[in-house]
Amino acid sequence: MKLYLKGHEYKYAVEQMLLTMFPAERPDFTEEAQGENENYGTVKLGYTGKFASATTVLTVNGVTARGNARVSVEKLEDKYETERLLQKIVKQSFYKAAVKITGIHPVWGSLTGIRPAKLAANMMEKGMTAGKVRLALRKEYGVYPERVKLCMEAAIKGMELKKSLDYNDIALYVGIPFCPTRCAYCSFVSHSTEKSMKLIEPFLTALEREITETGKIVKELELNVRSVYIGGGTPTTLNDVQLARVIDSLYENFDLKNMEEFCVEAGRPDTINEAKLRVMKDRGVTRISINPQTMSDTVLEAIGRRHTSQAVLDAYALTRSVGFDVINMDLIAGLPTDTVEGFKATLDALFELDPENITIHTLSLKKGTRITLEGTPIPDEKAVGEMLNYAMEKLMAGGYMPYYLYRQKFMSGGFENIGWSKEGADSFYNIAIMEELCTIVAMGGGASTKLVAPHTGKIERIFNAKYPYEYIDSIEKVVSAKGYISEFYKNEVLLYNGIWNRKDTD
Repeated sequence: MKLYLKGHEYKYAVEQMLLTMFPAERPDFTEEAQGENENYGTVKLGYTGKFASATTVLTVNGVTARGNARVSVEKLEDKYETERLLQKIVKQSFYKAAVKITGIHPVWGSLTGIRPAKLAANMMEKGMTAGKVRLALRKEYGVYPERVKLCMEAAIKGMELKKSLDYNDIALYVGIPFCPTRCAYCSFVSHSTEKSMKLIEPFLTALEREITETGKIVKELELNVRSVYIGGGTPTTLNDVQLARVIDSLYENFDLKNMEEFCVEAGRPDTINEAKLRVMKDRGVTRISINPQTMSDTVLEAIGRRHTSQAVLDAYALTRSVGFDVINMDLIAGLPTDTVEGFKATLDALFELDPENITIHTLSLKKGTRITLEGTPIPDEKAVGEMLNYAMEKLMAGGYMPYYLYRQKFMSGGFENIGWSKEGADSFYNIAIMEELCTIVAMGGGASTKLVAPHTGKIERIFNAKYPYEYIDSIEKVVSAKGYISEFYKNEVLLYNGIWNRKDTD
């Protein structure tokens, strides 16, 4: 869709609304006049009297509609709040025009960000009661009641964890960018071991160097590691000796005595065996993810998985027998060839296994995936909605509660991903990263360190090289970039007067 912005440059905000309301469209920001038979939108922002006003006029398939939204200039208190509120009315004006054309009211209304629970938590931290926040989500943003409930539950979980955090609390992430094969829906930066087995050993050597140098920085700053998460990719693509090598390196270079959880994303059941499980159990891993995505062998074949549903059951039983008390299992709603009844059968099968965590993802149609490139048919929005509603009802009735949620671009139906947990089995790491509560120091291929200043909320990132061969070749640059962690903490955290004790940084 051609889009003309007047009075602002909020391209990302407009793009978010476009993808939410017209998922088949892509933005083409232009200065040109509207052509005949073109889908077109004009999004204006200006000031009229005591208000900042946004107006969107959309023409889609010959139908034209207008949407308006405004905010009092008295609320534009500072630069941050001004930007937030102006983008909000721009998005709401677009949303109102789009609803008139499509007749569709997304379950998350005009909310487009990936962290709706963080928005709700921020409202409550500014003094709004939970009741007023619920009302704002319903009335101002048009969020459906059941999504408001999910959002509030996740927001409260995040606020509870935030209260427990000290200024120097962090989590560690290690990215292992290898998988046995690449799934049809996957856009993660990972290599199938069929093609990249020769890269694993040099990758591990580079990773050990990054772990060693990063550990020195974390110790110097006296940062407190509360959680470790090894993800990917599929970390258990490594053999048991290689896996032990990574975990041992973490213990050798970081002080993990206060670690509350140690998670490994085992993921694919065809990569799990007793030797690897023993390595993890003996080294203090407390939480394992086994991710079937579906329990239909037909759907597994359609998405490129080379294992059966029986392999999932076998891997689960083996993991329990080794002594793991917390297991997470992932499912995806909206996979190719899946049906509502098929998804229900999958969830019922997992429910019988009784894992401590079940994570329900909605298929996200990202660029570069086989599904997108090949135009593979997938369940429609109505079917995906039925899948998610069934999961919500069954999990809540079975004693699971939502503890974190997030949304993504190109997600089927504009829905969400939700982590469900039994009481006492929430993952520190998942809440911390989704609600951006503390620093995540990330190492490995494609890893992204997120530095968080707790008193101001300031966030900065350090990105590692994406692909294994790039990571290996650029390891000196990767290690050098980690030096910014010290600069950030000394300038943004340790020297903050009035909240944290001043530390000598000479």
